[in-house]
Amino acid sequence: MLTIAAQKGEAFCDGMTRRGFLKIGALGLGGASLPQLLRAESEAQLKPMDHKAVIMIFLAGGPPHQDMWDLKTDAPSEIRGEFNPIGTNVPGIEICELFPQMATMMDKFSIIRSMVGAGGGHDAVQCLTGRKPQGPQPPGGWPSIGSVLSKLSGQTRPGVPSFLGLSPKCKHDQWGDPGQSGFLGPSHAAFSPFRGGGKKDMVLKDISIERLADRKALLNSFDNFRRDVDHSGAMEGLDTFTEQAFGVLTSSRLARALDLSTEDPKVIERYGKGTEKLTADGPWKRLDQFLMARRLVEAGARCVTLGFSRWDWHGGNFKRAREDFPLLDQGITALVDDLHNRGMDKDVSVIVWGEFGRTPKINKDAGRDHWPKVSTALLAGGGMNHGQVIGSTTRDGGEANSRPVEFPEVFSTLYHCLGVDARRTTVNDLSGRPRFLVESQYAPIPELVG
Repeated sequence: MLTIAAQKGEAFCDGMTRRGFLKIGALGLGGASLPQLLRAESEAQLKPMDHKAVIMIFLAGGPPHQDMWDLKTDAPSEIRGEFNPIGTNVPGIEICELFPQMATMMDKFSIIRSMVGAGGGHDAVQCLTGRKPQGPQPPGGWPSIGSVLSKLSGQTRPGVPSFLGLSPKCKHDQWGDPGQSGFLGPSHAAFSPFRGGGKKDMVLKDISIERLADRKALLNSFDNFRRDVDHSGAMEGLDTFTEQAFGVLTSSRLARALDLSTEDPKVIERYGKGTEKLTADGPWKRLDQFLMARRLVEAGARCVTLGFSRWDWHGGNFKRAREDFPLLDQGITALVDDLHNRGMDKDVSVIVWGEFGRTPKINKDAGRDHWPKVSTALLAGGGMNHGQVIGSTTRDGGEANSRPVEFPEVFSTLYHCLGVDARRTTVNDLSGRPRFLVESQYAPIPELVG
């Protein structure tokens, strides 16, 4: 692990004083070039946002769609559940009473109640790629949307990765998956500051800021670092993305985006903090990661993924919903409200979903079990048409009743909002074969972009 120390009194990188440290151990530093290293403390301040981006919020485990945004008040008691619907600021749209903040700004959201085609596995693959993990796979696997954007468009600014994942490493690792790079290779993998030792463990060792200008001392320090990690075997598997990681370090853009101490206290209060404690084998319930996501896309990221809580509620469904729904309500509405207030709502698309839905019938443990036949998704921003519900489900919430929507249709829509024609754009796989981002039959959802 490496540490960059600094002299007392001046602000640096992540907002700490210059006697603080910027820690970066988990990111790896092999292959960084000296020009990258010496760059950008002199770079300009953050520019206004001038690119398109997507924030994807993954509800690991499969959220109960019929208790959230598709309540079935006319169904029998063993299906209906314990919650009542409330009206929203869009006439005719009702959602669960535990989402009161969303209800007041429903005109800024769109609900898809009829998501179909879930693969049924406990992973994020379909939500990150639009492809079923059980389907045909090219060598290397399908890349996630963040990796595709990294490949197609690269970085918007030096020092800010195109693709970032804010989820921690979970005991069930797929639930912390930021999105794999697949056949596009590790240079387009997600930059994930919390899946290694975490932001707290990221430090550069024995190099003061003043010595960054001393090329000889700097090279000696890195020669020593390389020898240490080569001996430990830690250099194995390092990819070209580490150059971008060190560019981030010296430019301080990423550190500033992740450092919430510089944010308006009223904005911080609006988001809330939540908790860093992992939820069993799933992600944490951090509300400040919603704010980090906004700051990252504003700083230059094209795609930010994050996971919120663990939704595999085979037991105690309603007890857990009373804990998690209000937190999710606060995080999502704070993010969307913030995007609108900052004039970013046309450029940043937000999607919230899980890998599948839950069973119509409540089980003996007051829970709902896995149900891939139908699920839900929530969208905001992106310049899309909002204040609507797309699709419907049957009386018991068990199947799509009208306007079934498939995962690739959502991806075609997100790419459209990002300025990419997913049905005509290709990326080459490992054999050089061009692969379409989505198949030609999956057009953007007309209700959203028509």
